[in-house]
Amino acid sequence: MIPITVVAESVDTSGALAIVHAASDELQQRYGGDGDNQHLSVDELRPPQGIFLVARHDRHLVGGVGLRSIADPDLHFAEVKRLWVRPDLRREGIGLVLMKEIESRARELGYLTLYLETGPAQPEALALYRSNGWTEIDQYPDGVFCHPQAHWFMKVL
Repeated sequence: MIPITVVAESVDTSGALAIVHAASDELQQRYGGDGDNQHLSVDELRPPQGIFLVARHDRHLVGGVGLRSIADPDLHFAEVKRLWVRPDLRREGIGLVLMKEIESRARELGYLTLYLETGPAQPEALALYRSNGWTEIDQYPDGVFCHPQAHWFMKVL
């Protein structure tokens, strides 16, 4: 794996926004539509309830991932959003590093359970989550939007 640095950045930075837009573009290419932008506000990825992590190699963007609070705040649930790794660097372990780091940051923020969804046109994401301690579930938390054809996962921290 190439050496990377992972840091929390404001979702307003050009690096974080570039990753959010690249992830949305990829969703549009794979599924059509608006890339799920109507169901995510970047404001949800801001502290204190959210966070966005950016990965770089030699100061170049290589990936990122966000986290937002979901459901009743007393439940301490969060959702992982917009995990994205540069296509030419996939299968190098960057996605796993980002997921481990977002899980650690979620614990620091006081979250107890994480959720995420991915679709059937993302087999690499399905493999990543299934092989790294995420449990596939049949129902998302009440009141939280999720795509009906998605695969839903959770992880107790």
